[in-house]
Amino acid sequence: MEKQSLSGLARTMSDQLVEKVAAAFKSPPTASDVTGGGGSDGGSTLSRKSSKQVLVPASPSRGGKNAHIRKSRSAQLKFEVDELSSGAALSRASSASLGLSFSFTGFTMPPEDVADSKPFSDDDIPEDIEAGTQREKFQTEPTLPIYLKFKDVTYKVIIRGMTMTAEKEILNGITGSVNPGEVLALMGPSGSGKTTLLNLLGGRLSHENNVGGSITYNDQKYSKFLKSRVGFVTQDDILYPHLTVKETLTYAARLRLPNTLTKEQKEKRAIDVILELGLERCQDTMIGGSFVRGVSGGERKRVCIGIEIIINPSLLFLDEPTSGLDSTTALRIVQVLQDIAEAGKTVVTTIHQPSSRLFHKFDKLILLGKGSLLYFGKASEAMPYFSSIGCNPLLSMNPAEFLIDLANGNIIDISIPSELEDRVQMGHSETEIQNGKPSPAVVHEYLVEAYETRVAENEKKKLMDPIPLDEEVKAKVSSPKRVWGASWRQQYSILFCRGIKERRHEYLSWLRITQVLATATILGLLWWHSDCDNRNDLLDQAGLLFFISVFWGFFPIFTAIFAFPQERAMLKKERAADMYRLSAYFIARTTSDLPLDLLLPTLFLLVVYFMTNLRLSAGPFFLTMLTVFLCILAAQGLGLAIGAILMDMKKATTLASVTVMTFMLAGGYFVKEVPVFVSWIRYVSFNYHTYKLLLKVQYEPITPSVNGTRIDSGVTEVGALVAMVFGYRLLAYLSLRRMSLQG
Repeated sequence: MEKQSLSGLARTMSDQLVEKVAAAFKSPPTASDVTGGGGSDGGSTLSRKSSKQVLVPASPSRGGKNAHIRKSRSAQLKFEVDELSSGAALSRASSASLGLSFSFTGFTMPPEDVADSKPFSDDDIPEDIEAGTQREKFQTEPTLPIYLKFKDVTYKVIIRGMTMTAEKEILNGITGSVNPGEVLALMGPSGSGKTTLLNLLGGRLSHENNVGGSITYNDQKYSKFLKSRVGFVTQDDILYPHLTVKETLTYAARLRLPNTLTKEQKEKRAIDVILELGLERCQDTMIGGSFVRGVSGGERKRVCIGIEIIINPSLLFLDEPTSGLDSTTALRIVQVLQDIAEAGKTVVTTIHQPSSRLFHKFDKLILLGKGSLLYFGKASEAMPYFSSIGCNPLLSMNPAEFLIDLANGNIIDISIPSELEDRVQMGHSETEIQNGKPSPAVVHEYLVEAYETRVAENEKKKLMDPIPLDEEVKAKVSSPKRVWGASWRQQYSILFCRGIKERRHEYLSWLRITQVLATATILGLLWWHSDCDNRNDLLDQAGLLFFISVFWGFFPIFTAIFAFPQERAMLKKERAADMYRLSAYFIARTTSDLPLDLLLPTLFLLVVYFMTNLRLSAGPFFLTMLTVFLCILAAQGLGLAIGAILMDMKKATTLASVTVMTFMLAGGYFVKEVPVFVSWIRYVSFNYHTYKLLLKVQYEPITPSVNGTRIDSGVTEVGALVAMVFGYRLLAYLSLRRMSLQG
């Protein structure tokens, strides 16, 4: 056969790539290598995805020249130089925006044709904003291979009612396995148990009394060591809305990557992941949320995946990664999962109803229906299996739609197996027949029995096969030691900086600044140049001090009660992955607010203090400011404790309102003679101690007592406020610890 030539290689990303291709073709091909059909003699070794690729042979129709091969900017064109030099040409152009792969086989390109070819300009190509530009894959350390096996897995939940308690079976005898380099899809209708099974396999459900069967990782049970080797992407995109994509991934890298890497190496890994996932165009864009504009849904999902793959996990679990995305973006996500699996990782994902293109990209499939196993095996063999038991689609349809219909017991447009027809005719029960067809319950029972009799035993026998790994590699998985990516001090420093960046918009918002300054101005006008020359004027000025103690107790407590309830989902997610110690998070969370929390009261006092003509000397001014700071810290501690105990914003707000009102009434200003049975409340009230301390600061040289308060050194009040600052925070920490242990 005559040698074919190409007139030009279409649209490469740069001239450098063209020159590289030309160099690869300098070795002359043999006659057997240039056959256009790509037959057996032109054998090229295809990748694991070659069976899913679309083969486009060279076409000699245009004067022996091939047409230009167009691709979008987000595509990646890779050439296997070794295969090209041997004559068996195999090149792949993987479209990032469409998720399709095209293989071109059986042609060679003369160097002169390559030299004469002029690449298209990138300026002429519309940019694919959603997919981004695919770059060279980042290099990581070798992945520890993990073979996941699970046999006869069951899970029950206890439903407690008013008069009785019942058990509900969520999973019933699920068996399967997935190996490194494979993508296992968990399919089924809503409520079939997909997410529960995924959580069990990922170690996120540890209620041993409700779990049955066995789940092993390299034939070992789940251990704390696996937390650093498992990535888990939840269905909800739990991210900080005011951090950018780059900041989110950088903080994750600094927290999760091992301490053997330097800070610069960790930050470089974050950049590599951004390039790998095609996020470089939005890396400086905020993530966004309900009230903040940010990145698109597909980009958010890729950021969540990036947070998990940044640690080079051996196991990657994803819950509905394509939920809410259009078909093109969903295909891009699944293509990313395939690339991750090809690097030697084990990938397990739940998926609700994929398109036909997505379905054919999975290696293995588990089909669930009402918590029972209807099929486990290769995804490509699912349709032949159901055909073998008499279930065939009567019209052309998406395989995933066909399987979901079967799992729901819906056999409209599906042939009825003769065995099932005979069973229904023998029963003659109206409950077994609906509209002339078997009821969903009967169909479900038939599918479960068919799988148990035809496939289940063979699959269970396969689980007994030995894993091709050394005993030393197997033993690594069973290590009970946790692996932290950063020391306690590093965790605190990273979380402190992240907290300030995430919440700086709240404290520096014009709304809060205006609120504080407006209140200060009104107070300054009401008590303009007040004095304490006589008893009545002194009592008026004491009312101003009481308002200051109430305002700076009320304001911080209602800010602090939302801290932990708002971050509960993020805390559980990051703690489940062992990103940091709870103590490092708690101290960083409570101290990162302080610099910004103390800015507003400073502005407030600068306005109020001089407008109202309080003691104009340095000592009283700074002591007044210190007293207000102690009040704020004590109020914050109480707010944090209420939020951590209840973990519900509505309940916390109600309890905080009642508490603040009680403290204010018992503060010693409205009622001079408080009844004995409620008088103890004043001693746990930060308002009471703050008010007394402010009186002592302002009137120490003027009068021996004010409103029944004896003017002394104020050591007792300072000690009480300091005890509240630490005591309330300790209560909040213990409440978080209890929540963490229960979760």
